[in-house]
Amino acid sequence: MRKNAVIQAFLVAGLIASTPLAQAASNLVYCSEGSPAGFDPGLYTTGTDFDASAETVFNRLTQFERGGTAVIPGLAEKWDIAADGLSYTFHLRPDVKFHSTAYFTPSRTFNAVDVLFTFQRMLDKSHPFRKAYPTEFPYFTDMGMDANIAKLEKLDDKTVKFTLNTVDAAFIQNLAMSFASIHSAEYAGQLLKAGQAADINQKPIGTGPFVFKRYQKDSQIRFTGNKEYWNPDDVKIDNLIFAINTDASVRMQKLKAGECQVSVYPRPADLDSLKQEANLQMPEQAGFNVGYLAYNTEHKPFDKLEVRQALDMAVNKQGIIDAVYQGAGQLAVNGMPPTQWSYDETIKDAGYNPEKARQLLKEAGVAEGTEISLWAMPVQRPYNPNAKLMAEMLQSDWAKVGIKAKIVSYEWGEYNKRAKAGEHDALLIGWTGDNGDPDNWLGVLYGCDAIGGNNYGRWCDAEFDKRIKQAKAINDKDQRSVLYKEAQQILKREVPITPIAHSTVYQPMSKKVHGFKISPFGLVSFYGVSVSK
Repeated sequence: MRKNAVIQAFLVAGLIASTPLAQAASNLVYCSEGSPAGFDPGLYTTGTDFDASAETVFNRLTQFERGGTAVIPGLAEKWDIAADGLSYTFHLRPDVKFHSTAYFTPSRTFNAVDVLFTFQRMLDKSHPFRKAYPTEFPYFTDMGMDANIAKLEKLDDKTVKFTLNTVDAAFIQNLAMSFASIHSAEYAGQLLKAGQAADINQKPIGTGPFVFKRYQKDSQIRFTGNKEYWNPDDVKIDNLIFAINTDASVRMQKLKAGECQVSVYPRPADLDSLKQEANLQMPEQAGFNVGYLAYNTEHKPFDKLEVRQALDMAVNKQGIIDAVYQGAGQLAVNGMPPTQWSYDETIKDAGYNPEKARQLLKEAGVAEGTEISLWAMPVQRPYNPNAKLMAEMLQSDWAKVGIKAKIVSYEWGEYNKRAKAGEHDALLIGWTGDNGDPDNWLGVLYGCDAIGGNNYGRWCDAEFDKRIKQAKAINDKDQRSVLYKEAQQILKREVPITPIAHSTVYQPMSKKVHGFKISPFGLVSFYGVSVSK
């Protein structure tokens, strides 16, 4: 009776297809944390956006192994790298089909033209599609790929060649990242002809394991398993539903009640009760992440080093770790996690010292009662389980040294958009690594090229930038490590950020879920995952 009631509830809600019970479909409901801003991965930088697009609808030329950082073939079966490291030739997988939907039916399989469209659109601001639908590509430009790709050629239908201006030691890893998802050039042409180019971001077409069906903002996203996927063993779910809820306690209640089979970002306070649930499993692993506070160095008084040093010293990090992370995090000293190769273990914090902070502020001419804005994220992220509480604690810490912080927040998409435009004074944000390379932290988050993107401190230091660019252009790992350690020393000295914590990642799910792998990059993927009856 209970089982029939649950099925009836799903049917009424429209969450599963009208399938005869004798041929019941395999369905997985994922309690996700927020609404994606869109479904065109190249436009975005957050896991919320990537989970709903890059990890479901799309593929890339290269891809990361499930649950790991190793690069394996994706839409490219193999690749050749020139001896000088300046050209990469990709041999494309044959017979890969793009999705057929109510709004698009492909007439051909995936080929080199699709790769050219995807990357030329990012490279060329005067590209016809980009002119019809003006967009920016923050990852692509933050990593300097727009400047470094000198030429992109179609050698034949199944072979493409990238030529670079300078060696990029992380190029293969970068192409496995979400932003490099491959679009259908044929679909783009159809949209362009119909004057509906913007639909590429709302009605996605890819080659991935799941086919987009519909999206209701702040409610749900529906996908179906791709029956024609090039790797059929990866598609074990017929219907995948993202049930969107920003409230962590609601997500956990739904998980306990069996209304979803996988959830995300449990609150530290909920961990013990979740572990005691007989029907749940909760794998965990050390987070490849950092939660931090960024100071907008273009705003006064944050343009002064002494002010940034003072606010950094005024933060009681251990108090935040205890209250916000509740045992599920470790104190962060550096701008990237200790598990990242080239991490400089010699770097130490200035330490909690409100008296010294007050003195520095006085010397910098900052008046008692100076008001600033402190932005707090509206969503949970792997690197910050409760930004609101963290902001309140920072507000209290800074009040002790004479700084009045007004806490500001926006809807997640708006938060990111405004922050990248530099509207904040100080901002809570964080990062989960994307590709296992140090440049993904030091270049993407703190490099000069990333201002307007993920460099929320809007900080540009010539010596720092010189080192990270030199390191990126060298293939020798030891030489790169030396340069990255020097860059970390500069970052710590100049204080554009206050690193706060590295969190442990917990992934609560039903015991009926099999094959799920925790991504070191903070993404949630359902290919290769099955649900038992």
